[in-house]
Amino acid sequence: MAKLRPARCTREKKRPWTRQSRKKPKIGYVKGVPQTKIRRFVTGTRKDYEKTFYLVSKSNLQIRDNSIEAARVAISNYLQKNLKQNFYLVLRRYPFQVLREHKQAAVAGADRFFSGMRHAFGKPAGQAVLIKNGDILFELRIDKKYEKLAKEAFKRAMAKLSGDYKIVEA
Repeated sequence: MAKLRPARCTREKKRPWTRQSRKKPKIGYVKGVPQTKIRRFVTGTRKDYEKTFYLVSKSNLQIRDNSIEAARVAISNYLQKNLKQNFYLVLRRYPFQVLREHKQAAVAGADRFFSGMRHAFGKPAGQAVLIKNGDILFELRIDKKYEKLAKEAFKRAMAKLSGDYKIVEA
C-alpha cells in the first residue's frame, strides 16, 4: 500500500498550474478528482446550547482532507465518550483544492524526469482545504458546564492538524 507524503509537502499554500484553453474549456479542468476522505460535516444533536467554541487558524496554509477527518474523529470520539450526544460539531470548510503528485519525483535522481518537461505536475492525489489567517475550521456548540471538555477536545484535534490554531470562545 502506498504511503501518504508528509504534511510538509503540501502545507505551503500555492495555486497549482492549470492548463488554460480558450477554444476548448473542457480541457482546462482537472479530471479524476479523488473522493474526499471527510465522512461527515455535522456531528451531534442540534438544539440550543449555551456556549460556542471555534477552532481558528493563526496562519495561511492548506490542510489535507485526511488530517481534517482525523481531527474530526478525535473531537467526536472524545466528546461522545464523555457526553454521549450533548454537543453539536460543524466542520466549516470544504476541501476544494486538488493536490497533485508526480509519482516518479519521489525517488532519487528525480531531476532527470523534469528535464525537457515543461509542466510535470502529476496526477490528482488528494484534496485540501485552503485556510487563511483567522478562518474558522471547526465550530463546537456545547453547554456551559462542559467548557473544559470542549477545550480538551480541540487540543486533541490540534495535534492532528498542521499549523497553528487558537480556541475562540463566543
